Amino acid sequence: MKAIIITEPGAPDVLQIRERERPLPAASEVLIKVYAAGVNRPDVFQRKGNYPPPPDAPQDIPGLEVAGVIEEIGADVTAWKPGDRVCALLAGGGYAEYALAQATHCLPVPASLDFAQAASLPETMFTVWHNVFQRGRLQAGECFLVHGGSSGIGITAIQLAKAFGAKVFTTAGSDEKCEACTALGADISINYKTTDFEEVLKKLGVDVILDMVGGDYIPKNLRLLREEGRLVFINTMKGGKVKGADEVDFSLIMRKRLTVSGSTLRNRDHAFKAALTSDIRKNVWPVLEKALFKPVIARTFPLAEAAQAHALMETSDHIGKIILLNQWT
Repeated sequence: MKAIIITEPGAPDVLQIRERERPLPAASEVLIKVYAAGVNRPDVFQRKGNYPPPPDAPQDIPGLEVAGVIEEIGADVTAWKPGDRVCALLAGGGYAEYALAQATHCLPVPASLDFAQAASLPETMFTVWHNVFQRGRLQAGECFLVHGGSSGIGITAIQLAKAFGAKVFTTAGSDEKCEACTALGADISINYKTTDFEEVLKKLGVDVILDMVGGDYIPKNLRLLREEGRLVFINTMKGGKVKGADEVDFSLIMRKRLTVSGSTLRNRDHAFKAALTSDIRKNVWPVLEKALFKPVIARTFPLAEAAQAHALMETSDHIGKIILLNQWT
C-alpha cells in the first residue's frame, strides 16, 4: 500500500509517499480501506517530533481519524463485517491506503454524510464529548465558552453545545471566523485580536470553558467562571505558564468552588476509548441523524499532498477541518 511517512522531524515537506506492507488486523481489530483522513494539530506536532505515538501505533505514519470501508475483520470481531462503511478513531496510521482500528473504536458513517465529512468527525467528537460533556458536565441552560471557535474542535463544540441546549460563546481570530461561528450557532462570537473577551463576558459569566490556548487566557478564564464553574484544558498553545504582570489567583478556585481539569486522548487505553465510542454512538449520533450538526470542511487535498495540507493547518487561516482524500481508491 501507499502511505505518507514522516521521513524525519521537520517542516511539512518531510511528509513523503512510501510503499508499505498492508497491515493485518489483530483479533480485536478491523482493516479499513481509507477513503478520507482528517488532519489534526497532533499530526503536526508528531511531524515536528514533539508528539510521539503510543508504542502499539505506527511510528512514522500520522493520522488519528479516517473514514472508509472495512476490508477485513479480526477473529474476535462480531459487530462489523467487510463492506461496512465506518469512521474510526486511530492511535496513528491514518495517512495511508489502509489503516487498522480497534473494532470498538469504530462508528457507522451516517447515511447523510460522505466519506470526507465522516472523516472529520472522530477526533473532534471524541475530544469534545469527553471534555465538555463528561469532564465539564455541561448542562442545558448553562453558558459555555470555547476558545478557537473556527477550529475543528471549536466548530464541533459550538454545534454540540447548542444542540444540547447551552448558550454558547466563542473566540476566534478574525471577523470572518466570528461570522462563521455565529452561523453555526454561537450566541456571542468575539474577535480576540480586536476585543478583550473577558470585558465582553464578565457581566454574563460562564459555567464551562474549553480552552486550547492557555497562557494569559488562564487568569481570564478563572475570573469569568461562575460559582461551581468548570475549566477544561485540551492544549496550551500559548504555554502552560502565565507570563507578564497578570497573575493567576488560585484563591478563586476555592471561593467559587471551581473545577480545573484537562486531558489528552491519544494515550488513553483501548477500554476507555471503547466506552467513549459507545457513549458517543448513544448520545451524539442521533444529533447527526437529526441534522442538528453540520460537518464543516475547510479544504480537501489528495493524500499525496499531505505536506500542503499541513502547511495550511499551520497558517490557522482555515475555518473547519482539513481532509485528505485517498486518490488511490
